[in-house]
Amino acid sequence: MGVIDIKKIARTEQLFAPGHRACAGCGATIIIRQVLSVAGKDTVVGFATGCMEVVSTIFPYTAWEVPFLHVAFENVAAAISGVETAYRALKKKGKIKKKINFIAFGGDGGTYDIGLQALSGAMERGHDMLYICYDNGAYMNTGIQRSSATPFGAHTTTSPAGKKIPGKMQWRKDLTEIIASHGVPYVAQASPGYYQDLMQKVDKALSIEGPAFIDVLSPCPLGWYYPTKDTIKVAKLAVETKYWPLYEVENGVHRVTVKPRKFKPVEDWLKMQGRFRHLFKEENKWMIEHIQKEVDRRWEKLLKLEEAGL
Repeated sequence: MGVIDIKKIARTEQLFAPGHRACAGCGATIIIRQVLSVAGKDTVVGFATGCMEVVSTIFPYTAWEVPFLHVAFENVAAAISGVETAYRALKKKGKIKKKINFIAFGGDGGTYDIGLQALSGAMERGHDMLYICYDNGAYMNTGIQRSSATPFGAHTTTSPAGKKIPGKMQWRKDLTEIIASHGVPYVAQASPGYYQDLMQKVDKALSIEGPAFIDVLSPCPLGWYYPTKDTIKVAKLAVETKYWPLYEVENGVHRVTVKPRKFKPVEDWLKMQGRFRHLFKEENKWMIEHIQKEVDRRWEKLLKLEEAGL
């Protein structure tokens, strides 16, 4: 693993072809292109049912220029760990000699919720694979329903902001720390808005033997209700407001990889997205303060872990 050469990567063949049917401004397609630019041609991708599988593999077409395995919503981690096991067996017999990367992709619905059991099992067994969650904070493909990755206060079709409740009333699950608690060699959070940081983490994850996990914030214009041109702006602002810290946990040690010189209030990130517009009503403004206190608390906790070498 070395420093990512962005100029070299910019000249490499794109392994996720244009012409797919993703929404304009889709954060996940940006993430996939960034990941594959680092992983290269010798990569096998497993994909859980979800937005990206639907838009990129409509028969008889595919946007994937690498071997691609589509499986059910809940079992991509199990499927790609099986492929990796078969590869090790063939390599032991001398039938395969080259290094092949194994990457599983899933949205937050198929990762935080439906596929958590398979993901936990693959991490515990120690397969040499990378799992990437493109985290858009809801079940976007089936109608923008809440998931356990949906932020506190967000409006979704199953946590609608109205007279009864002002959006989702639970905090999002901290999946990055849940996977880190498995004791795997490498876990990280990333954002397509900081592409060099994301690519560096992918490179490191693929260079380390054993299981790795990266949770990548994936802005969604359709479900977050913002203009399609603002995807990267939204992705950057999540980091600049502490909502989505960029850090890694390597062999159990936390390290913050991006520390903005000056943080912005979380209100700046919230007001860019229509899913939070109800928070700015007078009767709901307490929720903004509540969110600010929570992101501050989580940030301070992260810094303490880093300082303690934990």
